[in-house]
Amino acid sequence: MDSAVLLEEFEALHPRSIDLSLDRVHRLAEALGNPEQALPRVVHVAGTNGKGSVIAFLEAMLRADGRRVHVFNSPHLISFNERIRLGNADGCKPVCEKKLLDVLQRANVANAGLPITFFEITTLAAFLAFSETPADYLLLETGLGGRLDATNIISKPELCIITPVSVDHTSFLGNTLSEIAYEKAGILKPGIPCILSPQKIDAYEVIESRAEDIACELISAGRNWDVYEQTGRLIFQDNNSLQDLPLPKLVGRHQVENAGTAIAAFKYLTRGHTRETSIEHGLLNAKWPGRLELLEPGALHEMVRPGTEIWIDGGHNPAAGQVIARSLAELEDRVSKPLLLVVGMMSNKDVAEFIEGFGGLAEFVAAVSIPGNENSHPAQTIAQISAHAGLSSEAFESLSKALKACDNRNTQPARILICGSLYLAGHALGQHRATDHENNSIK
Repeated sequence: MDSAVLLEEFEALHPRSIDLSLDRVHRLAEALGNPEQALPRVVHVAGTNGKGSVIAFLEAMLRADGRRVHVFNSPHLISFNERIRLGNADGCKPVCEKKLLDVLQRANVANAGLPITFFEITTLAAFLAFSETPADYLLLETGLGGRLDATNIISKPELCIITPVSVDHTSFLGNTLSEIAYEKAGILKPGIPCILSPQKIDAYEVIESRAEDIACELISAGRNWDVYEQTGRLIFQDNNSLQDLPLPKLVGRHQVENAGTAIAAFKYLTRGHTRETSIEHGLLNAKWPGRLELLEPGALHEMVRPGTEIWIDGGHNPAAGQVIARSLAELEDRVSKPLLLVVGMMSNKDVAEFIEGFGGLAEFVAAVSIPGNENSHPAQTIAQISAHAGLSSEAFESLSKALKACDNRNTQPARILICGSLYLAGHALGQHRATDHENNSIK
């Protein structure tokens, strides 16, 4: 048996892929000997947007400071192993197949066939791997929400972080920003500080109220620290210092705020006992695949004319759409390189609100269904919604045909953005990294 077979079996252990509860997780954790109690120091991260980028910055800063760091993210882009990254002397790498299969099998035996969701059982398997591999920190991202998320069996994290909260996953977290913020604030613990990113007032008030109720110190953007861009530099200021730093390598103005959140967290964790260059190194070396990523030459470039840029972003909610559109609009050569979108989205996402920010910016929308995903919006639906929003659009049956159609619309190199879903981003990255022998079968 390999891990892929076992992971597929896990899908059948619960009739619903998402069923927010902590009862099943506590049951399995106890059967496994409570690995969540033997983890390295945990930094627990919730929020709607920016979680991955904040973790990427913080991981790079901590590693530059000589710390070993584990990371738990979801979903993955290409391989499940990406969700469980183990820190060692060489960095932070996806768990190897042997270790992954071992912890998955042990979780499966301990579960004894009882109902449990895919995310819950794989989270406990990840905790086994993290607890058995020495490290200084575990950067732990919630899967959905916070209060009832499987990761929230962690009772005493070292630090919590809540990134910007916006409307998403309304069928599980609530229909209003306040309701969603309440779920995110569920990760707060008595006496454990929380770094709080910039928030809309409705979200801030809910999080602040929860923090006051349980005596949790908020280290908040705009109150305890500030970050901004000035003359091509990143300026971070808190109650103790002002730092003049390089702009982050990750693309987009929103990454300045994400970097600020990571800096605030890093300074709390290290309590000032840090190498002076660690923050700068983290800003310049953080990597977060599939988020406003400009692809290096590869298989997908065989579909388009030389000089065409191919970008990928997995953001899928309205706030992400606005951020992506604004970031691309700020590129200096946006007039000379027309923007074309390849859009695929899950059926529970709002296509109209996601693409709203691209009005007047994108020249064309090539709509696709997400390959191998039954819960994807049909390509024709995305095309119709895009057309209704005033964007020229057409549906295509494959990624390759969508790319070729985008390329054929211009006589000069363009900028193509593949967006709307992490699943589509992962599919595109997998195809992009195909060998030359495999290029002929790209779909």
